[in-house]
Amino acid sequence: MSLNHRYDFVLLFDVKDGNPNGDPDAGNLPRLDAETGHGLVTDVCLKRKVRNYVGMAHGEQPPFEIYVKEKAVLNKQHERAYEGIGKSELLKGDDKKRKGGDAVDEARRWMCKNFYDVRTFGAVMSTGVNCGQVRGPVQLTFARSISPVVALEHSITRMAVATEAEAEKQGGDNRTMGRKFTVPYGLYRAHGFVSAHLANQTGFSDEDLALLWVSLVNMFDHDRSAARGEMSTRGLYVFKHEGALGDAPAHSLFDLIGAKQNDPAATARAFSDFTVSAPPAGPLSGFPRVTLERIVG
Repeated sequence: MSLNHRYDFVLLFDVKDGNPNGDPDAGNLPRLDAETGHGLVTDVCLKRKVRNYVGMAHGEQPPFEIYVKEKAVLNKQHERAYEGIGKSELLKGDDKKRKGGDAVDEARRWMCKNFYDVRTFGAVMSTGVNCGQVRGPVQLTFARSISPVVALEHSITRMAVATEAEAEKQGGDNRTMGRKFTVPYGLYRAHGFVSAHLANQTGFSDEDLALLWVSLVNMFDHDRSAARGEMSTRGLYVFKHEGALGDAPAHSLFDLIGAKQNDPAATARAFSDFTVSAPPAGPLSGFPRVTLERIVG
C-alpha cells in the first residue's frame, strides 16, 4: 500500500570504545566538528547499515535486493532492468549510454520495484546504461553527539609479518606496529524524514516503512567489528502526521525530544550519564493531528 502520511523521526544511538565513523581524509580518525568537538556520523554511514541489514534479512532477493553494495557493478544492474522490461535490444551498439528513450521510465520503475534502497533512499542511475534518477522518500541527517567527544589513539602490535622480506628486515622480530582510534563514549542523535509524496513515486510502501524501523533498531547488532566497539540504538521516536503534507513543522516536533548529559562537568562513559525526555506515546498535546510512536525509548 502507498503511504498516506508524512513521518519525521529522531534516532539516538551510542558507541563505547569504538570508532563509529572514521574519516578517510584524517587517517580514519572519528569524525569531529572541529569547532565544538562534537562527534559526527554521516548519513551515508547510517544508510549503509540499513542496506546491510535489509540485505541480510531478505537474502538479497527481490523486491528487497540492494543496489549499492560491496563489489556491485551498477551498470550490470541497469542492464538487468532493460532485460526485465523486455527491451534488451536497446543495450546493443556503441551508443547504449544514450539509448533508452521512453524505456528509461520503465527501467526506473523496474529498479524501484526490485531494489529496496532505490525506492527508499533514491539513486542516480543515469551513468552508463541509463535508468534515470530517483529521489528517495527517506532522508537522514548527519548524526551529532549530544556532548563533545574525545578521540583516543592506541598503538597496537601484530605478532606476524606479511612477507619473508619483512621478517629479514625486522631481524627476527616479527612484530609490526599499527594505530587504532576510538571514542570512549558518545551518544549521537540523527533526524530523519519520510515523504509520502515521494514514496508514491517510488512505490515505497507501509511494508517498506515497517522494515525501515526494524532496520534502525537492529542494524548495529549485525555490524560488529573490532573497530566499532559497542554500538546500540538507544531511542527511535516516530512522529506520524495525519496528512501526507504534514501537520506540524519537523523542527517543532524534534524539539519535543530532549537528550542531555546529567552533569556536563563530569566525564560521560555510559548511557546512564544522560537523560532522554519525550512525550508519552499517542496524540501530541499542541499538535492534535500528529501522533508519537516510541519504538525504542
